[in-house]
Amino acid sequence: MSNYRRSNIAGGTYFFTLNSFRRQPILTLAPLRHALRLAIQNIRLSHPFEIDAWVLLPDHLHCIWTLPEGDSGFSMRWSLIKRMVTQTCANDFSVADLSPSRIQRKESAIWQRRFWEHQIRDDEDFERHVDYIHWNPVKHGLVQHALDWPYSTFHRYVETGKLTPNWGVGMETDGNFGE
Repeated sequence: MSNYRRSNIAGGTYFFTLNSFRRQPILTLAPLRHALRLAIQNIRLSHPFEIDAWVLLPDHLHCIWTLPEGDSGFSMRWSLIKRMVTQTCANDFSVADLSPSRIQRKESAIWQRRFWEHQIRDDEDFERHVDYIHWNPVKHGLVQHALDWPYSTFHRYVETGKLTPNWGVGMETDGNFGE
């Protein structure tokens, strides 16, 4: 079994990328969105964390979380969230083409097995990743403007005055924001 090294700074702020199984465009479907929202709400009750930024796309999601002081358990939180979503939506997605390994591990056809995380180092790193998150639907050609994508914290950033509704309009970038 592979031994992955993950950052484990207690109380840290982290950027995450999670993909759907085989990059299926299922994550923005209403039943899955609803299950994901409920799973996050439930897990935050017992294992709190702040969601600093978020975008949900058809085949992947990006987000930034800040964990409570003394807590580095983001992996456990993601495991619980993915499990709850899987249990809620188990009958909605075909499992006919699951590998013997996925069947043995009782994995579903919803989530890719692993996720990617990056520990946010400073304010500049944080801002760059927030921009990346909010630009992602434009980068993938899903909308013309960040404001047009409904599954993002971009709207919250506009409401609180951190960004303007026309943020990114006319931006000449590949959307990598220093990545």
